[in-house]
Amino acid sequence: MAITVPPQDGSFLTNAPEVELVRLARDFFARDTALVARDLLGVLLVHETPAGRLTGRIVETEAYYGPGDEASHAAAGPTARSGIMFGPPGIAYVYLNYGIHNLLNVVTEPERSPGAVLIRAVEPLEGIGVMGANRGNTFLVDLANGPGKLTKAMGITLKDNGRDLTDGSLTLRRGAPQSFTIATSRRVGISRGTEAELRFFVEGSEFVSRGSGKAKSQQVNKSTYVPDYRRRRG
Repeated sequence: MAITVPPQDGSFLTNAPEVELVRLARDFFARDTALVARDLLGVLLVHETPAGRLTGRIVETEAYYGPGDEASHAAAGPTARSGIMFGPPGIAYVYLNYGIHNLLNVVTEPERSPGAVLIRAVEPLEGIGVMGANRGNTFLVDLANGPGKLTKAMGITLKDNGRDLTDGSLTLRRGAPQSFTIATSRRVGISRGTEAELRFFVEGSEFVSRGSGKAKSQQVNKSTYVPDYRRRRG
């Protein structure tokens, strides 16, 4: 089932009461990290701010595991920074990358089994004027097409680290069903653990970051898609 592309001002959310934005429950996140990363595509990231509601549709993610995943913050076990990855699923893990950009991750897997999904890009849908002001009034396609860009556009900071994403002002929600093609590639911007194809993105979306790596794709209908819960590593 496909739906019409919504207006860029986000009115499809504010003027369409029949579309219920259902918050994702904690069980959604308490699964294999790669499956969560894939299933987050098309999900809405919603931030209620003093300036208004900011909403973006997730179009790109990356999965990170624990020990055994050399690119993961949890590779060497829990630390002061990465300890949150060993905690309850559905919690925001926000950290400062290279002292410049805040990056938003969501903790996955059952508690004490570390994992997290990096939200790499979103398609701006609601509160675009505020997002533009936060980013310095850049072009629409460049507002949130990168992990550092999206946090700045949506006002997500280190203060949001540890926030429960199943409730409160920063949440992940399921909107209207839609169809799109999911593509995968190697993760980008890392020097270790580069072989695993754990980057997931909406093929053809102009809001995806400028990643690299040869992509593989599969057609998925989000209205009828049932995830395969079998474990999948690397």
